Amino acid sequence: MLSTWVAVVPVKPLGAAKTRLRGAVPRPSHPGLVLAMARDTVAAALACPAVARVVAVCDDPLVRAAVTAAGATWLPDTPAAGLNAALAFGARAAGGAPVVALTADLPAMRPADLAVVLAEAARLARRAFVPDLEGSGTVLLAAPAGVALDPHFGPGSAAAHLRSGAVRLDGDWPSLRRDVDTAADLDAAADLGLGPHTGEVLCTRA
Repeated sequence: MLSTWVAVVPVKPLGAAKTRLRGAVPRPSHPGLVLAMARDTVAAALACPAVARVVAVCDDPLVRAAVTAAGATWLPDTPAAGLNAALAFGARAAGGAPVVALTADLPAMRPADLAVVLAEAARLARRAFVPDLEGSGTVLLAAPAGVALDPHFGPGSAAAHLRSGAVRLDGDWPSLRRDVDTAADLDAAADLGLGPHTGEVLCTRA
C-alpha cells in the first residue's frame, strides 16, 4: 500500500480540552489523559501503511514535544479560530497531498481500520467521512489530492458533512469510530482495547 496520505490531528491546549471527560480520572490526571489519547491517536496514524506523515495542529508545548518524539510534526494553531479553522490550516500545509483529518480522541484506533477506510476514500476519489458510533458526529474526514478539506466538525457534523457533498462511510470499524467525549465513552474504548499511553493513565484511576 502506497503511503500518500497526510493525517492532520488538531489538539487543544491540555488544560482546556475535553471538559465533558472531567471526572473520568482524578482531576490532576485529566491533562495527562487528554495527552495520552492524542499520543495514541497519532501513533496509530503513523503506524498506518497508507499514511505518509502526521501533522498535529497545536499550541501546547507538551503536545508538541510528544508528537515530535513520536515521529510526527506540528504546526501552530495560527488561525486560533476553532477546530475547523485549525483543520483547514493544516490541510493547506499538506502541499496538495491527500489529507485525512482525525480527531485527537481515538485511543482505541487500529492502523488496519484506518488503512481500510483510506483505501475506500482513495477509490471514491471524493471527500468522504466516517461518523462516530452514535452516528451524529464525525471522527474522520478525507479529501483526495487537490481537493479542499472543507471540514464541518462540531455538533451534528455527520449531517453537515453530508450536506457539504462528502460521502458517508459506514463500515464496521469500531476502533476508529469510538471517539471519547465522556467517561462512558472511555469505558467503551477500553473494552475495545486502548493504546498504551491511555491505558497507562487509566491505571491511575481510583
